[in-house]
Amino acid sequence: MHQLIHSNIFAFIAMPDVRQWPIYVAAVAFVLGVLVFVHEFGHYAVAKLCGVRVEVFSLGFGKRLWGFRRGDTDYRISLLPLGGYVKMAGENPLESRTGDPGEFTSHPRWQRFLIAIAGPSMNVILALVVLTGLYMFRHGYDLFTRAPVDVVWVTPDSPAAKAGLQKGDRIIKAQDVLHPTWAQFQTTEFINTNQPMELTVQRRDRTLDMTVVPEPKGPDGAGEIGLIHPEVVSTVEPGQPAALAGVKEWDVLVSVDGSAVKSVQDLLAVLQKSPGKPVKLALLRDGKDVELSVTPKILPGFSDNLYRIGLSAVRLEQLPFRAALATAFTDCKDNSMLIFKLVGKLFRRPAAIQQLSGPIGIMKVSGEAAKIGFPTLLYVMAMISLNLAVVNLLPIPILDGGLMLMLLIEGVMRRDIKLEIKERVYQAAFVFLLLFFAVVIFNDVFKSFRG
Repeated sequence: MHQLIHSNIFAFIAMPDVRQWPIYVAAVAFVLGVLVFVHEFGHYAVAKLCGVRVEVFSLGFGKRLWGFRRGDTDYRISLLPLGGYVKMAGENPLESRTGDPGEFTSHPRWQRFLIAIAGPSMNVILALVVLTGLYMFRHGYDLFTRAPVDVVWVTPDSPAAKAGLQKGDRIIKAQDVLHPTWAQFQTTEFINTNQPMELTVQRRDRTLDMTVVPEPKGPDGAGEIGLIHPEVVSTVEPGQPAALAGVKEWDVLVSVDGSAVKSVQDLLAVLQKSPGKPVKLALLRDGKDVELSVTPKILPGFSDNLYRIGLSAVRLEQLPFRAALATAFTDCKDNSMLIFKLVGKLFRRPAAIQQLSGPIGIMKVSGEAAKIGFPTLLYVMAMISLNLAVVNLLPIPILDGGLMLMLLIEGVMRRDIKLEIKERVYQAAFVFLLLFFAVVIFNDVFKSFRG
């Protein structure tokens, strides 16, 4: 049984207008259809290679709506589109064995283990392939996500303000992460809601230790300590005002003529107030304050006639195959670790259930991604594919990870686990999963109304 539970690693999105529902339904149908097919095809293909007889290959659960039979297998689409399954002869451990060589349990444990792990493996491979292709086409990111955590903006009365963090500080350790980037720091915040978070801060020539407790923010209850990430200069166009004034890549934007710049949009808004006149641009460079005089002008290539200085906080690039594959591998590894950490938090802090999303959350994220563009939808699909792989690897009976754990235990014992024990374990796991799915779906609905 392969259900879909996904940690919500995306920003919360309010429920769509009724008129936009067709986009959301089509997007989630595409995403889930591809992911379920790829996952189940992994089980199916390895089972056939091992000589196991596959009786049913189904997209969806419940009543058979449409399908066809070829050989021993009934290929079908079923009523409930929340997953899928491959039914193999003799797969149910509670059924008695007949000794038929086509039965799942007639095969050695290593073959059964390969069949079990094939589904999650296909989801990981799908994520790698999709991300690699996307990054070869276009790889874009905000440079601040890779920049060190230099403190510029501290929200008043926030945990960060109460702990004493101030402009010019650099966070050199967050929990167990040394020299974190902003992306790593925000991830650490996210998974430590209402939990003490240990920080080490570099303040000029001093090193300070602090403890802060991220507060839950938004419907998802994502942890935040009150630091607003700054904009970091990614590209400086040669020959344009910013380059002529001495702005460099990795400079942190602070203010223009005394007005705070917390985003490129803030910068543009202030520049329009001084068309063609010099402005004072305050930056943070390697922890030191830098002030430059720059004269904005209307740049070629833009149709809005806004005054600009020729810099960007977003980096866009086309990666060669090897670099694209390496970047995709790193992204998959980092996001998988995030999911494992979040799941681990569930057992120590039940409130973290608020950070999980089910079918409604997947539909909202998929729909919003589809409205942005097909490449964005593919990126979201790759992230959800990773989630599906990780969840199915959890050592819970009924899921793939549970079957793999059972096979490993039996391999160590060199004998099968008693049928009565398996029966009790599977019954308990089934009840647990039903309750968990009910909580996740309730959480989905609750967050939608809060949104």
